[in-house]
This record gives sequence, C-alpha cells and structure tokens, in this order.
Amino acid sequence: MFGIGELAIILIVVILLLGAKRLPDLARSAGKSARILKSEARAMKADSASASTSASGPDAVPGAQYSVRPGEPTRDAGPTTPPRDAEGRPPTAPQ
Repeated sequence: MFGIGELAIILIVVILLLGAKRLPDLARSAGKSARILKSEARAMKADSASASTSASGPDAVPGAQYSVRPGEPTRDAGPTTPPRDAEGRPPTAPQ
C-alpha cells in the first residue's frame, strides 16, 4: 500500500490541480453521492426481501392468458353453486 509520504504527495498534487476553493464542493458532492448510493442499496434490499417473502406460488404474470385442461375449473369461473341432491334440491342442514 501507500506510505504516509506517498499519500502526502498525492494530496498535494490534488490540491494543486483542483485548487483549494473547489475541494469542499468536491467533498460535499462525494458525500451526497455516497448517501444516495446507500439509500438506493437499502431500498433494493428491502424490495428484494419483500418480494422473496411474498412469493407463495408459481410466478404469474398479470394479464397473461393460461390454458386450462378440459374438465378443470378455471380460477375466474365466478361463484360456485352449492351441491344438490339427486332431485335437484339443495341439501338441508342436520338439525
């Protein structure tokens, strides 16, 4: 790595190239960039954590059409009718 002497030389060269007046602005903008980067990284972690915990079934694409095998009920078939006996009457509750 660098020793103290090399770091001092690099610092002097940076001050000479950029000028002492521009260094505080440069440090301030670097700090803002670092804060923005940290907050975005946290937001991405939170999004990926919530997405992985909410995934409970196969991936479904909103608006996609899926084929259904013949005889299988569809998910959006609407309300189901109650079961009926042989004569077509709804079953009565036991008393």
